[in-house]
Parts: sequence; C-alpha cells; structure tokens
Amino acid sequence: MWVKILDATLQRLIQDGALSLTYPDGTTRHYGPGGQITTAARVTDAAAIRAICLSPELALGEAYMDGTFVPDDLDAFLRLMIRNRHATAMPAWVGWTDKVLFHLRHWLQRNTATRSKSNVAQHYDISDDLYRLFLDADMQYSCAYFLRPDMTLEQAQAAKKAHIAAKLALEPGMHVLDIGCGWGGMALTLARDHGVRVTGVTLSENQLATARARAGAAHLDHLVDFRLQDYRTLDRTFDRIVSVGMLEHVGLPHYPEYFDQVAGLMDDSGVALIHTIGRCAPPTTPSPWFDRYIFPGGYIPSMSELAVPIEKAGLWTCDVETLRLHYALTVHAWQDRFRANIDQVRKMYDDRFVRMWDYYLIACLMAFEEQPHGVFQLQLAKSVGTLPLTRDYIYEPAPIRRAIAAAE
Repeated sequence: MWVKILDATLQRLIQDGALSLTYPDGTTRHYGPGGQITTAARVTDAAAIRAICLSPELALGEAYMDGTFVPDDLDAFLRLMIRNRHATAMPAWVGWTDKVLFHLRHWLQRNTATRSKSNVAQHYDISDDLYRLFLDADMQYSCAYFLRPDMTLEQAQAAKKAHIAAKLALEPGMHVLDIGCGWGGMALTLARDHGVRVTGVTLSENQLATARARAGAAHLDHLVDFRLQDYRTLDRTFDRIVSVGMLEHVGLPHYPEYFDQVAGLMDDSGVALIHTIGRCAPPTTPSPWFDRYIFPGGYIPSMSELAVPIEKAGLWTCDVETLRLHYALTVHAWQDRFRANIDQVRKMYDDRFVRMWDYYLIACLMAFEEQPHGVFQLQLAKSVGTLPLTRDYIYEPAPIRRAIAAAE
C-alpha cells in the first residue's frame, strides 16, 4: 500500500526535472518529464517508505541518517523536491498535520529557562573540536558578509563583524551586551578593535569555557566578561546590545518578552543590532527534522512576526537589511571544510551522526538557495535622535577594509 501511495505522490509531484527511484524489491520507477535536474535514489527498507508517506520531511532525513535512503546526489535530490513542492501533490494527512503543527507553534515553542539550556546543550555542547573542523578561525557560527563571492570564509566573517560594529556606532568606553555570545569571537573583536567593554551571555557550557580561555589568551579579560546566564535574568542597562544568531532559539511565543527585555536593557541612547535568519515569506510550520535533531525549540521568524513585538517594545526600527545568498556562500564554505575533514569527523562520531551533519549542511544550503530564507539585520534604538540621519556611517570603507586585511 505504501509503495503505491509514494508512487502516486511522486507522479503528481515531479512536474519539472526527472527522478529515478529504486524501491526495496529492486523495481525502479521514473518520474517527471525531464529538465534541468535529473537524479536517482533508492530506498532499501519498506518501513522507510511508510514513514516517508506519513511524515515526508522528518522521515526523509531520518532515512538518510539510517542509510535506508541512498540518493546518488543529495544536493540534486533536495533541489528537485523543493522546486516541485506543492501542497496539492501530497497525501491529505500531510497537509492536516502541517496545519495542526502550525496552530500549535505557540505551545510547542515554550522555551523556558530550563528548556532553553537543554536545547542549547543538544547542539552546541557536543564538541568544540567538531566546529573547529569547518568554521573559520574565529569560530563564527553565523552568516558571513561577502562583499565579493570570492572572499575567503575568514575574510567574510571579519567583514560581518566590522559591518555589525558599524551599525552599533560604537565609541571607546561603551559597555556592550552580547546576547548569545557563542565562542566569544564577536565580543573579543569589539573589545580589541573598538575599545569597548563587553558582557557576553550564553547557555552553552562548552562555549563559555572556550570564550573565557580565548579572552585570557588574548589578554582581553579585563574588557570582556563571559557568563553562563539567561538574557532574561539580566537587570542592568547597556550602551549597546548585539545578538547574532540567537533570536532563532528564542521561540515564537517569547518574541514580546525578548524585545521588551532588549528595550529594558538599553539606556536612553542605546542601540541594538539583532542578526537573525529570517523567512522572506509568510510564517510557516517549523521543520520537524531540524527541531528533533539539530535545533530543538528553534524557529525562523517572518518579518511580520517581528514587527509587532518590536513596535510594542517602544523601539525605533532605524535600519533593516536583508542579506540574500550570503548564508548560502557561508554554508558552501562550511560544507567544503566539513567534507575535507570527513575522515577526522568519522574518528569522532559514528556514521549516523556524520550523515546527519551532512544532511543538515545541505538542507541549510537548500534553504538559502531554493527557499525564501535570508538573514535580517535589525538596527533598533531607544530614542529617535541617537543615530545619524543617513546610513553613510555604516558604509565607511576603511574599517571594513582593515578587518578584511587582518583576516588575510
């Protein structure tokens, strides 16, 4: 029965391109009229077919991890599926499930302090050694800023930090809060290059230990204070706030709480720069595979879901920039480094984990190349007159050129 359901679904689904799929009994069936993408895959287990029919997005990733779904080219297969994806081709229960999950988002994403710490630990506390194999030397685990497509990852990440620093309009002696400070690279760069004090908060014990060690090695621990602390428990004000790649972990029902806290933590002339993956389309259901295996409790916001809580927090939206394809270039670089170090990864983890991470990187690439995902940089201020009247100060070439040159 499940083979017939999958066969009928693929016949309706593939309207551009071509897929050859080999079933567990050895039968190969062909779908689609042909086109730009032609690829093949095989499913080796009947239970995987049933699971894919019931929950395609979750089960496909799980079958790849288990080795029961074997594509000739995972990149090509996912592109083909995404380009042909339309709700009317899927079994009715898939649409019903999506609708139910969509309406339960506020309940499912209740990220309390305890749950948030557990969610962070699942992804960020696995091993710093893994991340060192594919990130840049500064361990920036977020979208880089490519002034040119041929920039190295180190150059583009240095450019990202310089671009954000420009939007913060920093002055020496200011006190900056870094919400979700990761391994400390942003905080250390701001302290070193701009003479500011930085308090960085994280929920990851691994990241905290690494950030503190880096601060000591750089002799910047007098300027930088890293803490294992939930941003919601902070109770003082700062001149500037930066948060890079953390809003994705906040959860939809907590956006009002998040922006209210950002506003409350800013002094009257404060400025915040929030850098987050964003959906350039109406809200949708979170990926069940990503939620289970990669970013539990995570959610990619649409701009419409951010505007209201920002307004209600009483903040001025001074600048909004959407970085298009920058994250695709970033993930390409991560993927190249991950695959170049695959033998070392296999010494650290089993095959299922390696396939999971490979699927994660390729799925991310698809999100930014084939789906309406980008990166929002939201520049927020407490008062109308804090920042210059034009954006010219953001695009001064000298600081970003110095940052890129230092990374070469």
